Amino acid sequence: MAASHIEFSHVEVAYTKHVTALKDFNFSVAKGEFVFLVGSTGSGKSTILKLISREEQATAGTVSLDGLDLGALHERDVPTHRRRLGIVPQDFGLLPRKRMWEQIGYAMRAVGKTKREVRKGVEQILEAVNIGHRADAFPGELSGGEQQRVAVARALINDPEIILADEPTGNLDPHHSAEIIRLLVELNQKGATVLVATHDVTVVEQFGGRVVTLQGGKIISDEVRNVG
Repeated sequence: MAASHIEFSHVEVAYTKHVTALKDFNFSVAKGEFVFLVGSTGSGKSTILKLISREEQATAGTVSLDGLDLGALHERDVPTHRRRLGIVPQDFGLLPRKRMWEQIGYAMRAVGKTKREVRKGVEQILEAVNIGHRADAFPGELSGGEQQRVAVARALINDPEIILADEPTGNLDPHHSAEIIRLLVELNQKGATVLVATHDVTVVEQFGGRVVTLQGGKIISDEVRNVG
């Protein structure tokens, strides 16, 4: 049995005395897994991703990555930790006056890549998400699915070992939703661990795999679903 890559042990996230996002939460993900996190708004899906990225911290219990307690990370070490991750937001967050190649180059420079690395990497990253042919387009000239592909591309600038996608299909129609999940599956097949938080039941039914269902900050089912 594979060792846990990501481990939640008796985790609690309490915002106030009466508002708790996760309760005595235990959860593990093996390296290279693809996991759907499903549940209604407020079930704890996004909180799980934010704990892994250290955007939030547990009020009790431990969240660890390869045995490292993320709660014990010094603030100065959080940026280094995040470079292991690729984060795909629901909101595309693209800069309206920059072309697609500029969006990626800007993000690469922001994390300290050299001009040479940017020149070499931008085309490769855009091609990895099948959007290289639109490199000179502005966001307003792209479909929602194409914009989300660029958002995924931006998450790949550090060749991440873990991809966290929070409602990546929330603004897309069924066709483009399937397109984005298929892209994430391809990245998983290349070795990345992928966690997708979604309430899109259609997508989950179409792709199957490990599906963790949450309700009120607890896991109510953790199963492998077959397609069809």
